Amino acid sequence: MTKEIITPIFQFGTSRFLQAHAALFVHEALPADDAVGPITVVAISGSVSGRARLQALARDEGYPVVVRGLERGERVEHEIAVKSIRRALDAEGDWPLLAKLFAEQAEFVVSNTTEAGLTIPSDLVVDLTHARGPAPAGYPAKLLVLLAHRFAVSAKLVVMLPTELVPRNGDTLKDALIALARRSGASDALLSFIADDCVFANSLVDRIVSSAIEPAGAIAEPYALWAIEKQARLRLPCRHPAIALVEDLEHIERLKLHILNLGHTVLAQCWMTDGLRPDLTVGEILQLDRYRNLLTEVYGSEVIPGFKARGLEQEATAYVGTTIERFDNPFLDHRLSDIAAGHPTKVQRRIGGFLQWVPEERRRQSPSLEGVLAAVH
Repeated sequence: MTKEIITPIFQFGTSRFLQAHAALFVHEALPADDAVGPITVVAISGSVSGRARLQALARDEGYPVVVRGLERGERVEHEIAVKSIRRALDAEGDWPLLAKLFAEQAEFVVSNTTEAGLTIPSDLVVDLTHARGPAPAGYPAKLLVLLAHRFAVSAKLVVMLPTELVPRNGDTLKDALIALARRSGASDALLSFIADDCVFANSLVDRIVSSAIEPAGAIAEPYALWAIEKQARLRLPCRHPAIALVEDLEHIERLKLHILNLGHTVLAQCWMTDGLRPDLTVGEILQLDRYRNLLTEVYGSEVIPGFKARGLEQEATAYVGTTIERFDNPFLDHRLSDIAAGHPTKVQRRIGGFLQWVPEERRRQSPSLEGVLAAVH
């Protein structure tokens, strides 16, 4: 008799990011019994390309993740066969089976559905008893029906770990589900189950996953972070060196936004202003002394002093060192033309937001950043 597969982790999304992030962490934790168990991965959209990737993710031999880059100044390159995914389902084609397994086995939900994936139309209403199908459209609607079915079957709590890059992503997902549940006529008991019993964690993820390997797999940098904000009843699907439980995500978000992302935007402004080669990458521009010196000066004279004024000098100094090492990754083809997409909005959030965050006297001592901000007006 074939042993039943038990997967307490349900991963919604098949992106190369999750392949080289959460699923990889679980894979590395399983041999030491530091993970609750393997993963069921769920393709949400039902696309043809997604189905091809889906089957490859659950192969017995695993899928490859190649880690390439610099780590503490040394070049590293190694390949990992990730075997944490034991079942692959298509939400559209396998909906009744997904609903059954989710009700019986799910303890954790990990998702990465793009920032827009957590939004729902303001007039959407779903049938909360539709666990037999067809699947509702969109990730939040699917998750709500799955939670409603789990509530009916066992009412056991689930820990939600969204990794979408939106502020307070756990709160955002929770609010979307509750609003949709109320509009869809949910009972007070179901609303209480979602709002009070289940756990929605706010988290921030960080890893550059530069390219995909077909049909499944990814190439990623060595650096990885999954920062998760502490709260009551929060459990984690695994223990891993890249997972950090923190009291407050804000300073981590500030470090990423106002150092790594800000640095990218400063370099993109240089690329546009000076009319540099269209396919120039971050690594290549930093091989030119003029631009490396400029970025180093911005970090040393404007950014780190701003963080110092907020009591975060030590953290900012360490993060700048890590960021420069990541920018110097010889294996990463991160084009400035890609970074420059949506440049005015990025300048306002990354640079304008920094200048608004620091004390006024520090803002007056940030001529380079003020210059980039003025250039987009």
